[in-house]
Parts: sequence; C-alpha cells; structure tokens
Amino acid sequence: MRISAVLGCLFWASAALAEGERAGDFDYYVLSLSWAPGWCATDGAGRGAAQCDPATDASFVLHGLWPQDERGYPSYCRTTARDPARSASAAMEDVMGSDGAAWYQWKKHGRCSGLSAGDYFALARRAYGTIAIPEVFRRLGRDVKLPAAVVEEAFLEANPGLARDEITVTCNAGRIQEARICLTKDLRPRRCGADVIRDCTMNDALMERVR
Repeated sequence: MRISAVLGCLFWASAALAEGERAGDFDYYVLSLSWAPGWCATDGAGRGAAQCDPATDASFVLHGLWPQDERGYPSYCRTTARDPARSASAAMEDVMGSDGAAWYQWKKHGRCSGLSAGDYFALARRAYGTIAIPEVFRRLGRDVKLPAAVVEEAFLEANPGLARDEITVTCNAGRIQEARICLTKDLRPRRCGADVIRDCTMNDALMERVR
C-alpha cells in the first residue's frame, strides 16, 4: 500500500476517535469565561442573545465547563444520561447568557462529564462561582486596547489562590475572547495541559466596553 494511503487511513481513524468518547473518561475541567461585550459586538447582538441586552451589564460570562484530557478533549460523548428539559437550560441563562448556550454546552461537553444534566449544570454554576471576576472588567466603561497579559494579571490579583500556569487568556480577531481556568474534578485549580496553557501574546487586544 502506498504511504499516502496509509497516512490517509490513519488520519481518518484519528478523526473518527475525536468525538463520541465514553462519558466520564477525562482528566480535568476547563472553566471557560467568555468576554460578553466582544462576542456581542461580533455575533451575539444579531442573535438577540440575552447577554447582549444592555440591561444585563454582562462582562465575563460562563461559556462552559469542559472535560479535558492532558492532550485534547472528548466531545459529544456516549451517555445514558437524559438531555435536560428546556426549563433546566433556561435556568442557566443568568450565568451563561442564553438557554441555547446551555443546551449546546451540555450536548458537546456536558455529556462527557459522566453526570446527569442537572448535576452538570449545578457543577458548572458552582465552578463559575469559585472565580472572582476582576472588578475593573465588571464596570469597564469604554473600549480599551491592552496586552492580553494584563487581563491574566487582573485575574491572578482577584484570585490569590490561582497560579499563572492555571489560567490562560485567549484572543480572536484582535479581541480578548476568553479567560480559561483549569480545575480538578472537585474544582480545585490545577496546572493546565500543554494544549490549553498557550496564552494570547497580543499587546493591543481590544476589549469592548460593558454595555
């Protein structure tokens, strides 16, 4: 068999294993906090997302609690757990910004936790509550450009128990995108894996004001 064909088979075999893993089989969690004003400026406002309503004053919202492996992550896992009722997804809107976001996070990531939908949502809410959002971001009154490292420093200052290798800040399209905190299965900070720990290195990343 030609080497190209062998590589092709390996590629597709690997791709097939990228989704549908067994629920509960993972190493740690990544708590992902999305900068709502940036998402609303690019995508959310046009979707009518609740977090984009100026009355909410949304800053960093809960994007998701993601089961993670030391390298890579499981998704769309096989599980016997029942999907959440619409009311259960809607109840997460105050921290996740919309019931649609909660449903999607359950479908892609929550099923991999090995928990019921109710327990997964409760754990995600509890994880979100363990991290203090820096006050300067809660009341950001104007658009600013700043080094992504400053955002990380602010989180470290607001969370004295958090170490530098336990948080990473990501950027997208010139904007601050997310703060991601690595947690053990019982929600204690831990060192991020090699594929999570890479920080955004932008020196002029945009952070839109809180509306």
